[in-house]
Amino acid sequence: MRALRLALVSASLLTDASSVSTREPKRDEHLKSPDFFDVAKYPTLSFKSTSVTPSAGGGWKLNGDLTIHGVTKQVSFDVQPLSAETKTPFGTTIVGTSATGKINRNDFGVTGGKAGMLLGNDVTITLDIELVKKTAT
Repeated sequence: MRALRLALVSASLLTDASSVSTREPKRDEHLKSPDFFDVAKYPTLSFKSTSVTPSAGGGWKLNGDLTIHGVTKQVSFDVQPLSAETKTPFGTTIVGTSATGKINRNDFGVTGGKAGMLLGNDVTITLDIELVKKTAT
């Protein structure tokens, strides 16, 4: 039942590109520059799902459109099975999961400037996801 319900779900994410943090201020400044995210020109990163399908082992394949640096490409994330339901201190019921996918930074126009020659092209994206159960009204 859970897989069927998730197959009907859509997912979207919009985040401020300037919120990128590696805990290294000089590196963060460089990532926000035109060499990478160019946050002055492209202030957001976004994802909008196009499909969610069950996969082996109880997880799902989440497919959608990822926009980075003004370029939109189809990407896929492997989503892990849901955790057990947990009650929060606020009385809501939640479950958690994580999703991973891989992109080529060059496909999105993220060249890295002069430093790009020293960087790998593949970037692994990991999402930690918390879902809140809707309460009956």
